[in-house]
Amino acid sequence: MTGVEETLIDGSYGEGGGQILRTALTLSSLTSRPVRIEKIRAGRKNPGLQQQHLTCLRAAGQLTEANVEGDQFSSQSVGFAPKGIRGGEFQFDVSEDRGSAGSVGLVLQALLPILAFADSESDVRVRGGTHVSWSPPYHYVDRVLLKTLSAMGLEAECDLVSWGFYPLGGGEVRLRVKPVGRLIGLKISERGNLKGVKGVSAVANLPPSVAQRQKLRAVRRLSAEGIEAEIEETEVKAKGKGSFLFLLAEYENCVCGFSSLGAKGRTSEQVADQTVDQIMKHQKTHSALDPNLADQLIIYASIAEGETSFTTSRITKHLTTNLWVISQFLPINYRVEGEASGPGTIEIRGVGGGRDRR
Repeated sequence: MTGVEETLIDGSYGEGGGQILRTALTLSSLTSRPVRIEKIRAGRKNPGLQQQHLTCLRAAGQLTEANVEGDQFSSQSVGFAPKGIRGGEFQFDVSEDRGSAGSVGLVLQALLPILAFADSESDVRVRGGTHVSWSPPYHYVDRVLLKTLSAMGLEAECDLVSWGFYPLGGGEVRLRVKPVGRLIGLKISERGNLKGVKGVSAVANLPPSVAQRQKLRAVRRLSAEGIEAEIEETEVKAKGKGSFLFLLAEYENCVCGFSSLGAKGRTSEQVADQTVDQIMKHQKTHSALDPNLADQLIIYASIAEGETSFTTSRITKHLTTNLWVISQFLPINYRVEGEASGPGTIEIRGVGGGRDRR
């Protein structure tokens, strides 16, 4: 990509994780500006591109017919020069090169904003880990992120074809996206009253009592706080063993999601406690959006028309790092009010447009 002016991104900035790569690829695709990302995940135990990051890079490259450099395992420098965003049918597999339960949710996180401004509708299937640590599980993407984005004008839906837990993966999610001409800013400063909590307690290749105990513990703890919860128990098919608890808090003005995964040495009660602790911590702040939704929403706010503003129960380093990456591509005006790791208010005036402004 010599001879072409590139936006240079320091992959070790701020939080220094894979989110910098994903956001940079997304904004490069949406603005048609080539980008070079260096020192990718430099401070991590296994620096450079891991399998899910490679999948994001190659998938974004396919959607935009980009010239790509450095798409190799452990690479700490990549170049990406997109040509245009095309819709259609696509399949991506996080375990294509080597066995991996890399996150399907994180791959979708990178691709969804791109597909929103494609030249036609898209039908995408991504295989890998659908419910794995440190990433949005399928239920969060479906019931929280897509639900919120629909209020901004984005029409998308996803289906869980099969479950995939760490370490074997093998799950699959299907995502269908209709392109939009523009997104509209969203304002959610007040969440309103809690209307109810619904949830899913799932197990794969484990005794059904694991799901029952997760549900019972969560229901009892929430009931003690005056919150009634409806939690579905389910046994699911997957390649390996796994358990999962997801709680959806439905407020008058927004939805929030909280979840935990089972692991070796962790009891069903601990899985439930971890999930309930999250929802109660959020409840006590009186903020609207949960931290994960706040992190994921700002890229859409930045390309939307008008102002987006919301309160969140925790300002994460992910969020502030993401704002820095976005500002390298777009002349956004934003304000973050509140201390790091505490509740706060985010205001972003988007640049507007999408397909129109590229």
